[in-house]
Amino acid sequence: MARPSKATPQPDDESLADEYDGPSKSQKKRDMTALQDLGVALIDLGKEALIKLDLPDELLKAILDAKKITANGAIKRQRQYIGRLMREVDAAPIQAYMESLKGDNQRHTAWLHQLERTREDLLASDDAFTKLLAEHPDIDIPELRQLIRNTRAERTSTKPPKHYRALFQFLKDLYPEPSFATMDEEDAGHADIEDEEQEDDE
Repeated sequence: MARPSKATPQPDDESLADEYDGPSKSQKKRDMTALQDLGVALIDLGKEALIKLDLPDELLKAILDAKKITANGAIKRQRQYIGRLMREVDAAPIQAYMESLKGDNQRHTAWLHQLERTREDLLASDDAFTKLLAEHPDIDIPELRQLIRNTRAERTSTKPPKHYRALFQFLKDLYPEPSFATMDEEDAGHADIEDEEQEDDE
């Protein structure tokens, strides 16, 4: 009679856990790069937004100092310094806040584009005026008509776009501005990690 074959032993959870020795060097490098990029992005925030984050004093000072640096070599070193400080904080709330800012600024941009499209529509067709009046029956009709008429005339002359801007302001007052956080105009660059942190998997 044939002996029953022995089942191949399966490692239990404890033995599997013993085999895991942490993230690879490549993963660690990616994590450090992500932290540094997040820290560098903070440089573009206004001071009020930074205060809301309740950052550690040393990190906040490093970010504020980075705003004043113009030399390429110095700003690179400052970004690396910020990256090191970022490893000592809980990055999750900072990341969540930055994501919320991104959404706010996208909504703000969409709002501006809506105003621009509405202004161009009003200048191109009287139908747009009728549509706007149906949506906002309480608007100052004589003022809007005059703004449109003056802006159309202005476009055929060499005069500064005074009425063109006034029409945009009229629409800004008509449509509520969404809540958004102002970012500085210059985008944050991606800083390099120090050479000693650029190791690959062995």
